[in-house]
Amino acid sequence: MKRIDRIYAYIKGIYNDSRVREKGVTAAAIAQQLDILRSNVSRELNELYRQKKICKSTGRPVLYFYDDGKVKNTVRQKKTDNLSDNIHDTHSNTAFCKFVGSSLKPQIDQAKAAIIYPPDGLHTLILGQTGVGKTLFAHMMFDYGCEVGRFKKDAPFITFNCADYYNNPQLLISHIFGHMRGAFTGADTNSIGLIESADEGVLFLDEVHRLPPEGQEMIFYFMDTGTFNRLGETKRERKARVLIICATTEDPESVLTKTFQRRIPNIIQIPPLTERPIEEKLEITKLLFLKEAHFIKRPIKVSGDAIKALIGSIGPGNVGQLESNIRLLCAQGLLNIKNRKYIEIDYHILPQQIKSGILAMSTKRQDMAAISATIGNEFYVTPNSKGKLPKEVEDEKFNLYQMVENKVKILRSEGIADDVIQQVMIADVNAYLKDFYIKQKQNVKLSVHDRLLKIIDADMVDFTQQVADVVARRINLVSKERFLYAFGLHLSSLFARIKEKKQLRSSSLSGMVDTTTIEFELAQEIKKIIEQHYDLVIADSETEYFAMLLQSLKEEDITDKIVIAVAMHGNYTASSVCDVARKLFSATKVQLIPFDMPLECKPNEMLGRITDKLRTINCSQGVLLMADMGSLCNFGALIEEQLNIPVMTINMVTTPLVLEAMRKVDMAGITLPAVYDSLKSFGGYDDSTILPDTKKAEKSDAIITICSSGEGTAEKLKQIIFDILINAGILNIKIIPLSLYDMKENIKKLSEKYNIVASVGVVNPQIDAPFIPLETLLGGRENALLCHLPMVGNHVAAGKKDNNVVLRHLCRDALHDMLLYLNPDKVINLLLEFTERLEKLFDSDFSNAQKLKIIVHTGCALERQVIHNTIKYNSKLAGKIDADKLSKVAEAASVFEKILQLKLNKDELCYIAAMV
Repeated sequence: MKRIDRIYAYIKGIYNDSRVREKGVTAAAIAQQLDILRSNVSRELNELYRQKKICKSTGRPVLYFYDDGKVKNTVRQKKTDNLSDNIHDTHSNTAFCKFVGSSLKPQIDQAKAAIIYPPDGLHTLILGQTGVGKTLFAHMMFDYGCEVGRFKKDAPFITFNCADYYNNPQLLISHIFGHMRGAFTGADTNSIGLIESADEGVLFLDEVHRLPPEGQEMIFYFMDTGTFNRLGETKRERKARVLIICATTEDPESVLTKTFQRRIPNIIQIPPLTERPIEEKLEITKLLFLKEAHFIKRPIKVSGDAIKALIGSIGPGNVGQLESNIRLLCAQGLLNIKNRKYIEIDYHILPQQIKSGILAMSTKRQDMAAISATIGNEFYVTPNSKGKLPKEVEDEKFNLYQMVENKVKILRSEGIADDVIQQVMIADVNAYLKDFYIKQKQNVKLSVHDRLLKIIDADMVDFTQQVADVVARRINLVSKERFLYAFGLHLSSLFARIKEKKQLRSSSLSGMVDTTTIEFELAQEIKKIIEQHYDLVIADSETEYFAMLLQSLKEEDITDKIVIAVAMHGNYTASSVCDVARKLFSATKVQLIPFDMPLECKPNEMLGRITDKLRTINCSQGVLLMADMGSLCNFGALIEEQLNIPVMTINMVTTPLVLEAMRKVDMAGITLPAVYDSLKSFGGYDDSTILPDTKKAEKSDAIITICSSGEGTAEKLKQIIFDILINAGILNIKIIPLSLYDMKENIKKLSEKYNIVASVGVVNPQIDAPFIPLETLLGGRENALLCHLPMVGNHVAAGKKDNNVVLRHLCRDALHDMLLYLNPDKVINLLLEFTERLEKLFDSDFSNAQKLKIIVHTGCALERQVIHNTIKYNSKLAGKIDADKLSKVAEAASVFEKILQLKLNKDELCYIAAMV
């Protein structure tokens, strides 16, 4: 019998079973029963459908039916059509409209489809962490079924937590299916189970993973046949029509039997609250406060910082934990209500674990801005609505000083680090300016210029316009109008302070504003312009307020890049490839994410890991999936479908291929298809050169490196030049090490095959190509080599400052020999940043030799801090250190405290200061 005939005979054979006939059968079930590959089964089913021998359903999963050509199929279709009419009638106002946000629309659509699917709906498994709302979602599914007529109005909804009898499997099964008298010790009477109680309705089994395997078998037999037996009965003769909805926090692959999983065609994944949009988190928070206000019959006033901390502290407990936190705060606020008629919740009364949430939010500037823009500084809720309470005072005048000082004082009193406070303040200042600007714009229907004239004099308005023009040429502003308004009003406040002799000598922002940014540099320039225009002296502390204004109104760089996901078999294969690629292309900002797939890992598990990770990343420009072989190469379409993002797959991934992908993705404005097309034709790197063009008939370019033996120094030069070329984006030069012995003869042979464009080393070979002495290259002058290469030309002079590849090599080699606990590859960038800070603070350019000395000493000093083995500075032998000089070194060294949480002591700083 042919394969197609076997499949048709099987579908025709199960037609006699009325339960199966109405439910239909899937391709997967047929494949399992007949031991045929699923892809082949699907192909034959489609052919049978074209021959009009069978029918199939729409949607997922596709169900197949034997086409008997009689009225029953028509009746089934008519029943579905009538139900669809009810659905359309109630679509705009269903049980699910109570659910917050639109991010769960796919899950809601899936749930609706499960309820209406003929004849009795699809049994459903809901997955999700604790507290995401699985029970609420199941209730909404039932309510929706009642609305569309799937269930009667008095239909039962029975809830049971399988964990209640986890330690007694027999009692657990008895509770679900019932038992007969004498079935077990203590069974004195007959008892009906939950299945019978839920007849014509829904049975919701929470924590279904607690159900033992024998209980799962009884459940899936009931799903198949609609029949069951009580514990103690031998025959399954009892019947019930029950839709089973299960929920679990665990991976179904590891806790549920395969047969049980196969009987549940509809699986709905509820994402954790942390993965939902900030608007939904905020709306849920507001609704929970509204709920508490209704319970305690009092209005509630919540500060903006408290809201941010609450949302930032959302963890594994999700909505459930958030609700508990809010209830705790309301209880504490009720205790401290005093003579007020409402409960007040501000940042001060939060427990420490909730306060720390503002640290998590500090890295999410857009989320913080969204919260501030939505609720401002305070959020009010009353027992009956979300209406605002009457404000205790009239709207205050524009006062950036007071706003900043109050907020910084609160955050610093909690011990929050300055860099975190800076991120919080930038978002809050932006929201404060935006809110103030919008209020004024609504109140007065005039231009910004005319509105400012009502507050400040004409000369100041014109001066503000001049400053705005200067700023607009240097940075991109979110809104020039908003800057005009904010700066004009702040300038007015500044002059009022000067007039009242209240000008700040020290600022609350002191030490908190990054002095290395273009905004701070521009703030200093603005200070000078004001002083010159008005012939007065402004305190240095005002520069920090100007910088904060500029940072808050600066338009963020929203240029996104393509994400590269490297997936390979093996415990550390992908990680190793990505580590090598990052080191070779260290200047890139490309997101390169490794996914290691151990041989025992299942494909579905690996796919879940990849999608879970990508959900947390901005993949708007698409994902380049680079896989080595097997199932990993087929994940692209599945990821694209699940995450709704463009995905393209490159197979047979190698380190050079990843390196080339990083180089391509790092190009501004490049698209995913363009990267994919270029990589498909990539031929790999030839030896230590980068992609020679074998199609060209002319000779390839080469650089020769020369030392006494052709091994030690020449090989090291080869690596250094390789990195210099990579850093400059040069991809077609071979690097060949030579020894002094027979140098001329070897160069002559090489000249027949290669076009020698330069030589580097200890001796000038006297050839028709530029020679770069070893000491010149080691001195940090990479341009001495690059400017002589034909493919670079004048690009070097106009290009961005190079990353001093030579210094990086020398420092890394020295630190590898001297450090035991710290990883030189991890700290090298931080040490280079430290030397750059020193150069700026001392307004000096260090030589490579001086940089090498400082970096190696500082690396060793950091390691001494790790092992608590510091050294003492001997001022008699090494000389006294100027206090100002020491202060600058300490300021530069603060970078280690921020990143590594290591603080160099005064003695170590003195030794570094002595080197400067």
